[in-house]
Amino acid sequence: MPKATDESIKNNSSSKSAQNERKRFWNNDMEAIIGIMFVLLILGTINVFSSSFIIAEADFDTPYFFLKRHIINIVIGLIAFILCFRVDYHVWRKYIPVVMIVTILCLILVLIIGPSVNGAKRWLPLGITQFQPAELAKLVSIMLMSAYLAVQVQAKRKIDVITPQTIFIFIMFILTEQEPDMGTACIILGVPIFMMVVVGLEKKKLLTMVGIVVAGAIGMILRQPYRIERLKVTFDPWSDAQNMGYQTVQSLSAIGSGELTGMGLGVGVSKYDYLPEAHTDFAFAIFCQENGFLGALFVFLLFLALAVYSARVANKAKDVYGQVLSMGIMILVVGQAIANLLMVGGMFPVVGVPLPFISYGGTSLIVTMAAVGILVNIGRQGEKEIQKKILAGEQPPPPSEFSFK
Repeated sequence: MPKATDESIKNNSSSKSAQNERKRFWNNDMEAIIGIMFVLLILGTINVFSSSFIIAEADFDTPYFFLKRHIINIVIGLIAFILCFRVDYHVWRKYIPVVMIVTILCLILVLIIGPSVNGAKRWLPLGITQFQPAELAKLVSIMLMSAYLAVQVQAKRKIDVITPQTIFIFIMFILTEQEPDMGTACIILGVPIFMMVVVGLEKKKLLTMVGIVVAGAIGMILRQPYRIERLKVTFDPWSDAQNMGYQTVQSLSAIGSGELTGMGLGVGVSKYDYLPEAHTDFAFAIFCQENGFLGALFVFLLFLALAVYSARVANKAKDVYGQVLSMGIMILVVGQAIANLLMVGGMFPVVGVPLPFISYGGTSLIVTMAAVGILVNIGRQGEKEIQKKILAGEQPPPPSEFSFK
């Protein structure tokens, strides 16, 4: 009789579980992440065309110039995503030194032969397209730090601030700052630092790190006088609305004019040479103008959901390296989104950080899609490990010695 009762309870539990599965929109966290990425890509493609066809027609005699390039970048990004999705993420760990050296060499090369655009050297010409090494450096810095933190956590050793990994990350940071590209440089250094803090940096070392970061930030701002002006107008862009505050004022004007539902696709007026970088760093302002508060809220919720599902993947990863790497990727993608939204909304200095999947930008898009591919592979392997334990009749153990819960 007790056996029958236990069996009934088990069957009822299985039935409820099956019903819950049917109610879910996604079968697992990886499907959710892929679905969110594709929705953002669709929204981004529409927005890239809508925000760029005026300048494309004026400069290149075709309204489809940026759209065509964006689609090519998406195709390359999909190839990178599929490759990273299918290849075991541990394989990339073996090639981190090689990729790091290539990245550093490219960062040096761009300073030597890179074309100067608006006073900055950030791209290497590759025939029909351009390559931005600093974007790859973002992902390389995360992989370097993940490999180091995983070893320290598994060996139950303390995390050090000065290591070979942090030195190489700092070199990439310095080279990117020389372009100059303060926004990307801060991401290259900032995400690994944040990873160290989350994993567990000692209080004394944390305070030292904070002091170094603050001193470094002040030095970077003082190095370029225009950065001081940008920082000043962040708090009151209307005080210099025709010069340093112009971009922020125009961005806020575009967002505000969208009201609740927006002006409609293609109807936004700010892209008519009013808002600089309307299809790149400030693409979200045009999106808000044409899709309104509801459209902006939808994008915000998509990035929030991406953060939640990425955290779930991190918690289910089968080893510490997978956990830390997935956490780093989540910080990279969602952190950039937060920085861009704050910048476009006038709550953060203009530092040139694109909105993932929404802004036009070839290397940035390709690297982001590759990073999401790695994240999905981590989730896929973690799910397989859990299923293997369940089929063997075992209680799945905690994924590793480290948890973000």
